Amino acid sequence: MLGSAEDVHHEVGGHVLSRYGHLVPGGGTPEAAVVVGTFVVAHGQWYGRHWHTTHQLAWAEKGVIAVRAQGSTWVLPPTMALWIPAGIEHATGATSPVEGHSLYYVPDRCPVRWTEPTVVGVSPLLRELIGYLADDSLSACARERAEAVVLDQLRPVSVATVLAPLPRDDRARRVAHALRECPADDRTLAEWGAEVGASARTLARAFAAETGMPFGQWRTRARLQSAMPLLAGGATVAAVACRVGYASPSAFVAAFRRVVGVPPGTYFSP
Repeated sequence: MLGSAEDVHHEVGGHVLSRYGHLVPGGGTPEAAVVVGTFVVAHGQWYGRHWHTTHQLAWAEKGVIAVRAQGSTWVLPPTMALWIPAGIEHATGATSPVEGHSLYYVPDRCPVRWTEPTVVGVSPLLRELIGYLADDSLSACARERAEAVVLDQLRPVSVATVLAPLPRDDRARRVAHALRECPADDRTLAEWGAEVGASARTLARAFAAETGMPFGQWRTRARLQSAMPLLAGGATVAAVACRVGYASPSAFVAAFRRVVGVPPGTYFSP
């Protein structure tokens, strides 16, 4: 946790925003319907749970951003962004060093009516428009035209969240932490049990009851979470597959498609 949402203020486009992107009372009424904020997040750093009075589009220009909200976790490369409606509590972090932008939308001036977090694709045009709107010197007319095109570019994509929550049981949690550190470790639950002091059956029950999925499914998702920043950084599918514990690139691609809904090439292509 980095403190309350109002601990640190910064100014974007002439408008004062808190560290987490709130439009700060007394900081001026935005003339623009869209305010662009820029942020840098270190690997492993998280902004604790918070919410905004504005809608937010969270996007990492470089690196992979993660957003937790409503029991789900989205892992987003630069080709994806997440629409977070006003009032939705969420936490934002980085699975690799991130340079990103958030677009904050004044709700009563925004025609988008999505009520749940929604993944959108970031096309080359949308990417350029985000940078364009960050220019404080834009005229009101130019800004209004660009804002309209941005809204037209917000198109939902059908991808699943990659969720691998930690179990509460201390012994199972040790296994989970070890696999996050070394996703290619292919030890069985019996072998893990010998290390952490629990039977395979006890560990299996803990993963099923406390993560909502069997151990094998949890490990697959943990491996995919580890793969995301590597793929976003330009590593080949073959190299990533080996790094996270798959015997072949085809096995990795099949697992990725099964969980995420699309193959890696589609997920990471502009």
